[in-house]
Amino acid sequence: MADAVLVLNAGSSSIKFGLFEISGTEPALLCKGLLDEHEAKPRLVAKTPSGEALFETQRQASDADGGHLFADVLAFVEDRFGDHRLRAVGHRIVHGGPEYSGPVELTDEVYAKLEALTPLAPLHQPRCLAPVHPVRMIRPALTQIACFDTAFHHGMTPPMNRFAIPKRYEVQGLRRYGFHGLSFEYIAGRLAEIAPQLATKRVVIAHLGNGASLCAMREGRSVDTTMGLTPLDGLVMGTRCGAIDPGVLLYFLQHEKMTSEDLQHLLYHESGLLGVSGLSADMRTLLASSEASAHEAVHLFVFRAAQEIAVMANTLGGLDGLVFTGGIGEHAKEIRSAIGERLAWLGVRIDAAADEKGRERINAEDSAVDLFVIPTNEELTIARHCVAVLQAAGTVS
Repeated sequence: MADAVLVLNAGSSSIKFGLFEISGTEPALLCKGLLDEHEAKPRLVAKTPSGEALFETQRQASDADGGHLFADVLAFVEDRFGDHRLRAVGHRIVHGGPEYSGPVELTDEVYAKLEALTPLAPLHQPRCLAPVHPVRMIRPALTQIACFDTAFHHGMTPPMNRFAIPKRYEVQGLRRYGFHGLSFEYIAGRLAEIAPQLATKRVVIAHLGNGASLCAMREGRSVDTTMGLTPLDGLVMGTRCGAIDPGVLLYFLQHEKMTSEDLQHLLYHESGLLGVSGLSADMRTLLASSEASAHEAVHLFVFRAAQEIAVMANTLGGLDGLVFTGGIGEHAKEIRSAIGERLAWLGVRIDAAADEKGRERINAEDSAVDLFVIPTNEELTIARHCVAVLQAAGTVS
């Protein structure tokens, strides 16, 4: 009987999942799916790795918080893949704080420490932790493993990980952590496979999606990133503001008389592409729109992305490679083209024909920078980490 791990990747209104066989040298995807809690009736959909439908069910909205969908997932796994022994559930956890630099089993003590980090990621941390207790209630003996978005950046050093605030707050853990680490880790590994000569050089990965950030890498390791203490910092995102003058926040508090809860909601849910356009947080909608405000939002997104790529190049002392990933980075060639045009002074030249054909490598022959479009795979990264934890515990060979 082969062993398997179930990966849960929680977003703001849905949870992606993947079931991986772990009997070989590399976790192999058996099925993938979505737990969508955005609809009136929460829905579970499971598909084959190639996208063919396997299973679908819906629950009443009142069932969404009772763990019923997680019970449905586990029941589906046991029914459809009964010849596999489920060894663990792996969770994407956004914030690991200063303590966690790698995957760890989710004991009660670890859970409590991660829950205490909620103020540093109020939108994401509760969502990431939400499946833990329902899964434990359904399968109390099943190992659960936390894999952290901050871990890939854990080796960042001053000045890149430092704020210009009194040192006593840095001692308390208020520093730049960075996020999207599971995505960046996957891209770093993939880049080492397809362009080993580049993987050791000065590379910026642009994870562009509803959440967006950059990672500056040297020798395959993170040395700088655009997000900081929280996932609010850096680039313009779907509904998040990115970098902002702290004086604007003081203005909201002092003159608009906002509460901290009001301000948090504004910055996380009403800003970014949605706030600027007044139309949508979805880049596809904005690119298809003829509204001036849609163009303004897209223009700001491109401007800030190109600006911050230049900042990352400054950290690295140059730029040898640029990789686009994430929902926008992978699928919006208009955005890649516009960013490339703004970075022409750095020697960036996109081969429009190669990009149009969906090639992995998209730099023109005269480009001073190697350019790639590489789909990310956070679920596979989590599965790999789960295998490492289980092997260290002697649970699997």
